Amino acid sequence: MEVLSSRILIRPVNPARSHTFYRDTLGLAVFREFGAPDEPGVVYFLGQGLLEVAGRASAPAGAAGDGVADSASRWPGIWLQVRDLAIEHRRLAKAGATIRRPPRREPWGLDEMWIEDPDGIPLVLVEVPADHPLRRDQRS
Repeated sequence: MEVLSSRILIRPVNPARSHTFYRDTLGLAVFREFGAPDEPGVVYFLGQGLLEVAGRASAPAGAAGDGVADSASRWPGIWLQVRDLAIEHRRLAKAGATIRRPPRREPWGLDEMWIEDPDGIPLVLVEVPADHPLRRDQRS
C-alpha cells in the first residue's frame, strides 16, 4: 500500500464546543473548512498530519463504557509531540483543559501528559528529551 495522505476523523457530540477546544484551547491552525456555514467541517493541522472535526455524533466517541476512567483504556487517541511540555501544561491548565495526568517521565524515556477533548477523546502530549534515542540519527 502506498499511503499518500492520512488524517484522523472525529465526529463530536457538540461540534462548536470541539472546534473551540481544538482551535482556541489547543491552538491548532486550520487547513480547510467545508460544508454548511452554520456547522462546518474543519480540518486542522497536526504537525505532519491532519485532524478532521466534522459531522455530529449521538454519543461521545471517547466514552469508556466500561467504567474505566483512565485515558489509556480509550484508544485510539491522538498523540501530539510538543517542544516544551511544561509550558503546554501551564497554558492548558489555565485555559481549563481537562488534564487527566500531569507531565511525567515514562519508563520508555518520553515525557508525557494526558488530556482529553470535550467528548473524552484522549490526547497524549509528548516531549522528547534531548538525550532520548528519538533525537539521535540511528543510521550511523
